[in-house]
Amino acid sequence: MTASATAAERPTVTAFDPEAVRRDFPALHQEIHGHPLAFLDNAASSQRPRQVIEEIARFDSNDYANIHRGVHELSQRATAAYEGARDKVVRFINANDRKEIIFTRGTTDSINLVASSFARPVLNLGDEIIVTTMEHHSNIVPWQMICRERGAVIRVAPINDRGELEIEEFEKLLNPRTKLVAMVHVSNALGTINPVKRAIDAAHAKGVPVLLDGAQAIPHLRVDVQDLDVDFYAFSAHKMFGPTGVGVLYGKQALLESMPPYQGGGDMISVVTFEKTFYNGLPAKFEAGTPNITGVVGLGAAIDYLEQLDWGAVTAYEADLLDYGTELLEKIPGVKIIGTAEEKASVLSFLIDGIHPHDVGTILDRNGVAVRAGHHCAQPVMQRFSIPATTRASLAFYNNRDDIDALDRAIRNTIEVFS
Repeated sequence: MTASATAAERPTVTAFDPEAVRRDFPALHQEIHGHPLAFLDNAASSQRPRQVIEEIARFDSNDYANIHRGVHELSQRATAAYEGARDKVVRFINANDRKEIIFTRGTTDSINLVASSFARPVLNLGDEIIVTTMEHHSNIVPWQMICRERGAVIRVAPINDRGELEIEEFEKLLNPRTKLVAMVHVSNALGTINPVKRAIDAAHAKGVPVLLDGAQAIPHLRVDVQDLDVDFYAFSAHKMFGPTGVGVLYGKQALLESMPPYQGGGDMISVVTFEKTFYNGLPAKFEAGTPNITGVVGLGAAIDYLEQLDWGAVTAYEADLLDYGTELLEKIPGVKIIGTAEEKASVLSFLIDGIHPHDVGTILDRNGVAVRAGHHCAQPVMQRFSIPATTRASLAFYNNRDDIDALDRAIRNTIEVFS
């Protein structure tokens, strides 16, 4: 679904009740500085529904124990819940096998795992990794570190003035020295939905594997890793209505089998002597030490919540909300939206003439509107548009037009204060 689609082109929203969903999120029902909260900072971390909160509390109260090692009842329950969450992820993203699902601390950790265990062994002097201009720092810095160590080079695919990937220029960068493409699925700073299937097909035609940073895509799009044919896919629970400190790395089984362990310690081993260690099989090989057990259970509960939604209706609703917000902001004198891609998810990044985004964010907060102001861990994007920062309002399916109206009023109030 695109931000520019007309109402006639969109499916009718009949099977999704945003107000009923909104009642599931306790944090939304409060006042901030005397105003009803309009929470529009979902690209940073989304709120959690009571179903996730209650499942975490139930697990911690009744079933918590360490996993995989204990023969007692609580350890068995905890292990079942932890591994059950892995099976939920398999179904949610349509992975081929549970061995392809690695639990990590989040998207950043997942990308670093691939950088260390996949890229480091295959990179040689003069080899290349391709990224795009719109990457989050988490999909830039790990590659810089590995390339510096191995004498490899990062190549950057450009974006146009609308914030869209110049896909033909990306395709021209692919060459025999390319060892990996690392690309964001949805930009956190612009909302751009990248043409990832075309990019993956082009890379695979040259024998190049692809990693997608899916942190911003997973709360808004139905992701099917087999349909995408992506080699690695990384995402975080806290962007998808779950807890912080836990994430997922999906990897094709053959690639994961070929990679050395990322960390050493308990659970990733089968036999240890002082002479030699034999590593465990997938997925345990990449899950050293005691994991965030409660976090994984919370991720499973978040997936349960998302699975019961009508995603066609959710997508249509979010697109309508984004269109509504775009129309309102475009009518405010002095406001400029940064990121106007035809294919776009629920992000409104903007500037107000003569007012720093941090000041905008502060005044919006006094009006009960929670947004993010800054470079959004995407400084190369800011450099591309020759700006230091933006104010970013990011939407979720529990937002409504009242939230957008509050944003509109707060922006107008900000302009009035500074005038």
